[in-house]
Amino acid sequence: MRRLLIPLTLVAAATAMLVFMLPSGTAAANPTLQALVGPGFNISLKDANGANVTHLDPGTYDVHVVDQGIEHNFHLKGPNVDEATSVDDTGEVTWTVTFVDGTYTFVCDAHVSTMKGSFTVGNVQPPPPPPPPPPSGFAKGTKLKGAVGPGFTISLKDGAGKAVKKVKAGTTYRVAVSDRSASHNFHLRGPGLNKKTAVGKKASVTWKLKFKKGTYRFVCDPHKAVMKGSFKAS
Repeated sequence: MRRLLIPLTLVAAATAMLVFMLPSGTAAANPTLQALVGPGFNISLKDANGANVTHLDPGTYDVHVVDQGIEHNFHLKGPNVDEATSVDDTGEVTWTVTFVDGTYTFVCDAHVSTMKGSFTVGNVQPPPPPPPPPPSGFAKGTKLKGAVGPGFTISLKDGAGKAVKKVKAGTTYRVAVSDRSASHNFHLRGPGLNKKTAVGKKASVTWKLKFKKGTYRFVCDPHKAVMKGSFKAS
């Protein structure tokens, strides 16, 4: 039996061609971001976990845009990127963009002042969160409620609904008065203080007061003999 000998050079060439023809594996997919605008006055850009995008690593991303408002659009802009949908149309589109170090914004061009957002990429860090709102200026337990009427009743109570007997001198209090009868009024007097509602009409007022040491009295002026109360500041 005769053997067929194949030159080694042909074997090597065939092997190389086979390797070349075989798939080398698919490239990793780009991270996808979800952009949404409309149908109301809302605009957002979220990552794959559904979290608002505030900071990204540099690189190439697919931005899937869902534009649901004919009066809105989604405009993404920043270093090397300037993509936008149409204000007059709705639909979906996917942009493949490459983000580099910097700050990027997304807005509705028709409502730039109210429909907007931004994020940073790479070495540019997002701005710190806004500071908490300033305190109201009233410490816990410094909100008082005064009431007069509709019958022959007058009262001054704390936040727990208990009659006020003592307050802290030098502390600022907010006194919300509800005058519920046109035939009465709420008159608060004491050291350096003289505040009252008017007789003849109902009213709701709030006074910001700082009590000095001493005794304070509240009365209904037309019926002060029977409609009255007092407390001390110390």
